[in-house]
Amino acid sequence: MKPIRQAIALFLLGICAMPKAQEITDETLFRDAIQTLASDEFGGRRPLSEHEPLTVNYIADKFKSLGLLPANGDSYFQQVPLLNVKTQIKKNEITLNGRKGDATLKPFTDFILWSQRSDRNLKLSKAEYVFAGFGINAPEYGWNDYEGIDMKGKIAVILVNDPGYYDDNLFRGKNMTYYGRWTYKFEEANRQGAAAALVIHETGPASYDWSVVQNSWAGKNISLYSDSEVLAFKGWVSNASAKLMFEKAGLSYDDAFAAAQKKGFKGFTLGLRSTIELVNDAKVENSANVAGILPGTDLKDEYLVYSAHWDHFGIGIPINGDSIYNGASDNASGVAGLFVIANRFNQLPQRQRRSILFLAVTGEESGLIGSEYYATHPLYPVNKTALNLNMDAYAPRHRTRDITLGAAGDSDIDRYVTEAAATQGRTVKPATNQTGGGYFRSDHFNFAKVGVPVVIASGGRDYLDPKAVDEERVALGERRTYHQPTDEYHSWWNVSGALDDIYLLYGIGLRLSNDGYFPKWSEGVPYGKVREASLKQ
Repeated sequence: MKPIRQAIALFLLGICAMPKAQEITDETLFRDAIQTLASDEFGGRRPLSEHEPLTVNYIADKFKSLGLLPANGDSYFQQVPLLNVKTQIKKNEITLNGRKGDATLKPFTDFILWSQRSDRNLKLSKAEYVFAGFGINAPEYGWNDYEGIDMKGKIAVILVNDPGYYDDNLFRGKNMTYYGRWTYKFEEANRQGAAAALVIHETGPASYDWSVVQNSWAGKNISLYSDSEVLAFKGWVSNASAKLMFEKAGLSYDDAFAAAQKKGFKGFTLGLRSTIELVNDAKVENSANVAGILPGTDLKDEYLVYSAHWDHFGIGIPINGDSIYNGASDNASGVAGLFVIANRFNQLPQRQRRSILFLAVTGEESGLIGSEYYATHPLYPVNKTALNLNMDAYAPRHRTRDITLGAAGDSDIDRYVTEAAATQGRTVKPATNQTGGGYFRSDHFNFAKVGVPVVIASGGRDYLDPKAVDEERVALGERRTYHQPTDEYHSWWNVSGALDDIYLLYGIGLRLSNDGYFPKWSEGVPYGKVREASLKQ
């Protein structure tokens, strides 16, 4: 059988031939894995905690049982060197000295501050604050908040998101660019020579409330271990505290906020200073990505990567008496999706042509750390990697008639998504109003940065049974689960939509693993140039 005909035949087999017994097996595998990984025994799966070995060994053992081979020589593990830092603020406060008097900010309530340096003691003496607007230097948009400012030794105070959030004519409107991400803001402040940066939290443009900031950065913080210099201090300040800062500087926060949204804004000093001393307890330790591979046949030296992060927040600040952040949806469900897809590939009567890597990465919640390390230290060449299909927070989900496609139009892989959705009787709708910057908040982004096309697709909002969805919402009330201890597995979860989405990704991968095609980025997408350069190597 010719390769293209073989690919189509296997694709149709994978998408359409789903006997009821197989669906039951898939659902059992899916639920069991989520229930296990999200159990209290796994302690919230924080990297470098006592629960990491249990977590990564469970995933490796499951990979082995599903027929995957070790992907790193004879090991299922890729060691990821991390700097693990516990930061203590001397005097347990920050004093603001301004034109209109002094004020004191308290950690956790008013601000969150940490360091990603290994230095034991760090001190800023009478450091000056600079309001840097959105903290963006983007020549392609004609925008530079730092123009004309010497940031050396200063503290940058920065708005969250990007100007498009407030004006659809700027940047990409409501679709956040990478310039809106807190990771970029710290990176740019460092490039500008700042000693520290504080991002002003606001729930709408951040897309999460202050408690998420507290839960994410108030304890130990991890980052990739590197010899390169990073900001001495990184942090967030509450919106109320930011307004107090401007008040003590004798300035109007509202006026500055409005000015920062206009093209041509230039940052300015606040006439506000602080002396800040930190004590770091820092260790260099190894975490692990878990990687299993299903070798291909005649195209075995080309690869597809299915990925999901295994980590969550571990044991943290108690909320209503519960201190374990189990991470059932985020992201035990994604790892469980890896198991379902691996099982399906392993049961095929005929092995796929390309090799398929199943990758469970560490440190996503701390800044996409594990996927960044893999992308820059790949086990298999990125210029031989055709596609990344990432799963993040895949359950619970009800079934839908539609698919939401992130980054629609960025690459020609869209047609694979559309055709796979059609076999399920579903239509594809481009993701809109991406104010939260979801494209930059999960592990696929690190694959895109090194030029590998990505699939960001999941169920939409056109539910087959909207009444059941509404009844579930009423029953749950206002209960929040995102980055909370309430993200726990429940037997009543509806996972039918999750399995549909997993089958969609399986079908896309099955087809691409056999047809030999290398997806291409669309004209003007910056990752395309990276891809072109890597393919020439």
